[in-house]
Amino acid sequence: MNFADFDLDDRLLEALREVHFNRPTPIQQQAIPALMAGKDVLAGAATGTGKTAAFVLPVLQHIIDNPQSYSPNPRALLLAPTRELALQIRQVVKSLSRHLDLRSVAITGGLAQDKQRALLTQPYQILIATPGRLLNLVEQDEIDLSELELVMIDEADRMLDMGQGPDVYALLDAIPDSFQAGLFSATLSGSGIERFAQRMLDDPTIIQVDAANHDSDQVQQLLYFADDREHKQTLLRTLLQDASCEKALVFCNKKSRAIELNDRLNTEGLASQVLHGDFIQAARLERVKRFSEHPKQVLVATDVAARGLDIANITHVINFDVPLRGDIYIHRIGRTGRAQQMGIAITLAEGHELKDIARIEYHLNKRLNITTMPGLEARLSLNKPTRAKKKPHKKKLAKKLAKQPAKKSSKRR
Repeated sequence: MNFADFDLDDRLLEALREVHFNRPTPIQQQAIPALMAGKDVLAGAATGTGKTAAFVLPVLQHIIDNPQSYSPNPRALLLAPTRELALQIRQVVKSLSRHLDLRSVAITGGLAQDKQRALLTQPYQILIATPGRLLNLVEQDEIDLSELELVMIDEADRMLDMGQGPDVYALLDAIPDSFQAGLFSATLSGSGIERFAQRMLDDPTIIQVDAANHDSDQVQQLLYFADDREHKQTLLRTLLQDASCEKALVFCNKKSRAIELNDRLNTEGLASQVLHGDFIQAARLERVKRFSEHPKQVLVATDVAARGLDIANITHVINFDVPLRGDIYIHRIGRTGRAQQMGIAITLAEGHELKDIARIEYHLNKRLNITTMPGLEARLSLNKPTRAKKKPHKKKLAKKLAKQPAKKSSKRR
């Protein structure tokens, strides 16, 4: 399959060629036709799957297919939980609309409202925004959402984690019920996402796609055993000092652990910085920029802080703490092995983390490759526990939603 199979406008196809989007990813293969057919979409898609283009292309095609005379109000709203992600989405919009007479505007926290108001003085068709800042401007009558035709929400699960649900619901109350909607989330599990979907979506097409590279030859997945935390830190230092490790993203499960580990790496002479959820946006952007632009860098991060960040050329993802769930593992390793580049995903595990390893392998339906480092072999037995037994679970969200075909108007009131 290629992008021409979607009956996209020639100008979009030309832009896709220019930005080297050669073939649609699995999420694009499923979401683009559904959205172009006018369907609402609920998609579970991790970072690195190509989900941004999966909703941006149908939005652009809709605007091409339905030209309108002058209006100062936006026709499409793309919501993101953070400023970083909103700006990344706007960059994709600009790249793919380069041959169109179309204007997009990004409204986010972290920038002065006066400067953002100035962006709204000229007509624009696509509004990219974070919920809190957009709600402020709507309440001040600076933005009119009454003519919206499409609403796409990216990383809905993170919006809920950040407490942005009430702001999103307030925005939905300001939008006519007739809009087409897309809800994209790293995971579809949890009652919060279910409520979100029932509020926004009408008989949606439901799509589930794991990280594009979690089972790919582009990412080598390795497992090292450690006898204790000190052993694990020695393994980590040795891995980071290897010449092949140019840019490493190291994950910890807790903020306190990330801070402590970052301090130790710097003490040991490694160029490391830490990223966790307490940083304000300006500080987050500065650290990500420094990590991206400088050679031989290490970024120690928590899962919450790393969500929504699109960082190119990460050679290694290292799980200093074993993730507690398989989907978290997939999201983490999805940071490397992108754009036809090779990547390495390494997990360091102590004895008390073997049950977590079993859960991950059960989720992946395969074993991780056990390896050792000469001179740093673990005394820990390499006989891992059997995979976790499958436990009874609630009906999947898809089945729940399929049994509740309420009318759109009733869902959105």
